[in-house]
Amino acid sequence: MDDGLRVTDRWTVPAAELRERFSRSSGPGGQGVNTTDSRVELSYDLAASPGVPEPLRARALERLAGRLVDGVLTVTASEHRAQLANREAARERLAALLREAAAPPP
Repeated sequence: MDDGLRVTDRWTVPAAELRERFSRSSGPGGQGVNTTDSRVELSYDLAASPGVPEPLRARALERLAGRLVDGVLTVTASEHRAQLANREAARERLAALLREAAAPPP
């Protein structure tokens, strides 16, 4: 996945700022679950990202405070048996979290 993560029309997280880690999924899945690293952890350092405007960063950091570890937001996906499907699910989940956190107040 070479392209960045599109959060909104005006905000795209560059692929270089995303970190993926793969591990074995837990739970049911047959013989393949023990031999394939299909679980995906996708991390994004929101606090240190140079591409986020300061007001947007402050709002997102405040709204995501309970989910951040040292300014890094991490999501996991392991519901699919295929690694690619879990990668896509993690990217969608991360984009949705960032979109929601960056939305202007009502």
